[in-house]
Amino acid sequence: MRAPDWLTARPIAHRGLHDRARGVLENMPAAIDAAVAGHFAIEVDIQLTADGEAMVHHDDTLGRLNDGSAKLLALTAAELKQVRFHDTAERMMTLGGLLDRVGGRVPLVIELKSHFDGDRKLATRLTQALAAYRGPVAAMSFDPDQVLALRQLAPKLPRGITAERRYDDAYWDKLPEAQRNPMLALRHGLRTRPHFVAYRVDDLPAPPPWIARNVFGCALLAWTVRTPDQRSRAARHADQMIFEGFVPEP
Repeated sequence: MRAPDWLTARPIAHRGLHDRARGVLENMPAAIDAAVAGHFAIEVDIQLTADGEAMVHHDDTLGRLNDGSAKLLALTAAELKQVRFHDTAERMMTLGGLLDRVGGRVPLVIELKSHFDGDRKLATRLTQALAAYRGPVAAMSFDPDQVLALRQLAPKLPRGITAERRYDDAYWDKLPEAQRNPMLALRHGLRTRPHFVAYRVDDLPAPPPWIARNVFGCALLAWTVRTPDQRSRAARHADQMIFEGFVPEP
């Protein structure tokens, strides 16, 4: 199955159409509403809770955007729904709350955040929540095991791998080399069978996403586009951009 045309039809707002200067923070309800109003597709992140729910949030701990310092995995959905974003009255959403809010009006690209421990609870909860959803939606993850889980749990759901050329910055130090190596050069592709690749824009062009796009027919998204140079690079080498920090023509 190839990625559907709607996936690349319009720019994708990274974590919603957020603007901290206006008090609209990433992944919060107002950022979702702004993206819908602008007719942009929306990329969001989901994290697993202590009781198996999926929350719309990028970080696996509280603090950067909201009060507290606990890990999301240590709190229940009910507890996290009470967490407010800094300097706002808005609170964290569940995945179900996000789906109700968007209601199929624009495409969603949902990134599963992973602890790289083989746990499939988040992928399972995602597929459960999407069972009754009729809007355009795709899912992706940096973790090949999560993409494989999506392939097995929901084979008709458009799935993608989020990737970059190297995994050598501090964020990836937590992973042993044996886990990082299969992520390099999209080596897992024959196992995960992604329909699209979301690739770091500053790493384009590169052979692995070129092969995925031109040989295997995967759609190619460029993340995260913030500058005119990155926008030009995405236009040359990818099918669509995941953007933040400016408002393109939809």
